[in-house]
Amino acid sequence: MKDQLDVGKLGRAVRTAGMAAGLRYPGKVAIVTGGTRGIGEGILREFVRQGAKVVFCAPGSEGERGMALQKELEDCGAPGEAHFEVCDVLCETDIQTLVSVTVELYGRLDCLVNNAGGRESFEGKGCGKNRDYLLFQTWDLCFSSFLYFQYSLPHLRKTKGNIINISSLVSVMGQKAAVTYVATKGAVTAMTKAMAIDESKYGVRVNSISPGNIWTPMWERLANESANPEATIQEGKDAQASALWLLGRMGTPAECAMAALYLAADASFCTGMNLILSGGAELDYGQKSHPTASCDFAV
Repeated sequence: MKDQLDVGKLGRAVRTAGMAAGLRYPGKVAIVTGGTRGIGEGILREFVRQGAKVVFCAPGSEGERGMALQKELEDCGAPGEAHFEVCDVLCETDIQTLVSVTVELYGRLDCLVNNAGGRESFEGKGCGKNRDYLLFQTWDLCFSSFLYFQYSLPHLRKTKGNIINISSLVSVMGQKAAVTYVATKGAVTAMTKAMAIDESKYGVRVNSISPGNIWTPMWERLANESANPEATIQEGKDAQASALWLLGRMGTPAECAMAALYLAADASFCTGMNLILSGGAELDYGQKSHPTASCDFAV
């Protein structure tokens, strides 16, 4: 009991010092999945910059980058901490271990950022060969979220913490050649609202962010895989522009991170919210004239 009291006093002292230094998330403990690149990396950096202790994960193929990020954040003297763990988000044992390691390291969990995900292409790869229709792994990436919730919620309930799910703008407006991606992101958005209801009695807030086009390594890779990368990138930028008066550019991981920080640290009266971060991509009328398919494809 004495050790627990001492830890509690230390935690309060750290948070008090952090607030005095103007930090927005001092002493809080977070898990960020898919934290080595793109939106996840942006959230990792911002949380650590604001005083949080963040355990971030990625697959084994990202191990070298993950350790390099951890060292970079240690060496730069950021007020928070970063700890990298290899985790296959499709493996229940890895997910359980990730949560256990976090609690063993820091004694608590305040925030789960459920970010890991992916997709195959922006366009079909020929008649009947649209890999996005066939990528059943995309479904697994969505439903692995349930496992994160299962192992994280007992700890989040103790701290009255919060969950931030990274969904997508296409979950509310659709997208061509992306049925499984749109469907699973739609499930994430709906799941956020349902879980917010169930977890309210424990004081746990559950929100989601639905980004539009954010310039990330994944966006760049998919553009380079298209028939005309330059045109694909321009199309992404154009989605944020309407008659030249909207933002007219893609968003950045840093802007996503600021939205996540708001939901985690400041949005104490927000739960079940889907924060659209799109640069206005869903506003105004859009081009609806598409070429007629040259062959049938049955779903």
